[in-house]
Amino acid sequence: MFFQWLKHYMPRSLYGRAALILLVPIVTLQLVVSVVFIKRDLEDLTVQMTLTMLRELRLLEQTMAPAASQQEALLLAEPLLQPLQMQLRFLEQREPVPLDQMGLLEFSGRVVRNTLETTAPQFISAQFPNTRRVQLVLASDHGPMALVFDRRRVTAAAPHQLIVTVIAFGFLMTIIAFVYMRNQLRPIKQLADAAQAFGRGRTEPYSPRGANEVRAAGSAFLDMRARIERQMEQRTLMLSGVSHDLRTPLTRMKLGLSMLDEEDAEPLRQDVDEMQALLDAFLDFSRGVSTSEPEEVDPHVMITLLVDGWRRQGKDVMLGEMSGKGKVMLRGSAIRRAVQNLISNAVRYGTRARVSVTMTEKFLRIRVEDDGPGIAEADRAEATRPFTRLDPARNQDLGSGVGLGLAIVTDIARAHGGTLRLEQSVALGGLQADIVIGL
Repeated sequence: MFFQWLKHYMPRSLYGRAALILLVPIVTLQLVVSVVFIKRDLEDLTVQMTLTMLRELRLLEQTMAPAASQQEALLLAEPLLQPLQMQLRFLEQREPVPLDQMGLLEFSGRVVRNTLETTAPQFISAQFPNTRRVQLVLASDHGPMALVFDRRRVTAAAPHQLIVTVIAFGFLMTIIAFVYMRNQLRPIKQLADAAQAFGRGRTEPYSPRGANEVRAAGSAFLDMRARIERQMEQRTLMLSGVSHDLRTPLTRMKLGLSMLDEEDAEPLRQDVDEMQALLDAFLDFSRGVSTSEPEEVDPHVMITLLVDGWRRQGKDVMLGEMSGKGKVMLRGSAIRRAVQNLISNAVRYGTRARVSVTMTEKFLRIRVEDDGPGIAEADRAEATRPFTRLDPARNQDLGSGVGLGLAIVTDIARAHGGTLRLEQSVALGGLQADIVIGL
């Protein structure tokens, strides 16, 4: 359960996860070393130096004990103050007793104070200003006295040296590791970009590089891409050849029917026209997106021209919301064919249609809505499969078809790395078809 909860906060990209794997051990090591050094070495050293200083203070106290006044105490202590490198003075009667003075980062000073509080009953306060001198205020038989001495007597000269060294070298090694890791991950990112571009219908130049495993994956991708391109080309050529070969006998049949009586030839002419429509639909489906190259297309201009063309034909097709602006890389003729199929279905099975475009930095959505009978939710997945005709949802008496309209749209959307979504239109009540393409 803990790891399932943690997955929501993990980086999604490979580079982010690799950086996390690199940083967590380094930061953990630095924290452990710093804590161990501060808690064990630095703190123990400071306590030991403080106890040594305390023995000197007790010697000084014993030396001044026989004195009857502060002046006499100072005279008795003077021979020891110079060797001990201390300065001693008694506080005036009206002089306030100084309180503890320490900075926020004064770790050693707090250790000194805590040690004196627990081992020296005569301790009053300690002052650690931002200088190299320390002042301790102690109680004595002659009144409060202040001792000033070098802070290196009770604290390490450079307690942060090890921590700074660890952090500096850790930072340097992290930068070096990041540069190396970036060079190792770049071939993986290039392979991912090439695969994503191919999924969206673009063929970008790519050559395998990097580690042996990455090179093997890159070579396998190139072989797969080549096989898919050959299969698409063979499918197009095969169906185009079949279509071309069948057009000749269909033309002869039309010529033969033109010589018959109109009444006798009409049923046969309808069969020939239906065969011609089937042949055109097969060819359209076989072409897919292979007959156009990616180009910069303004979706708003393209949709506006398509809607104007349908309006000139007397169809009730209107423009909906047009949000966003700019151009995107699309296979223009393929996208136009997909939108034309959706509008054709909309005006065939309904009385009016509405086309809208939404474009953001992340996706492009082209929506076609109608007021027809729509498609039941349980049949929407089946409706996008080739050669599928849904009798209950769409009235086939309204026109002929072979069930390739939505299949062609789905194929074109997938070739652009997108998808076709079928839902019920809230505004018009019929079918709502969305072509969604990631940018």
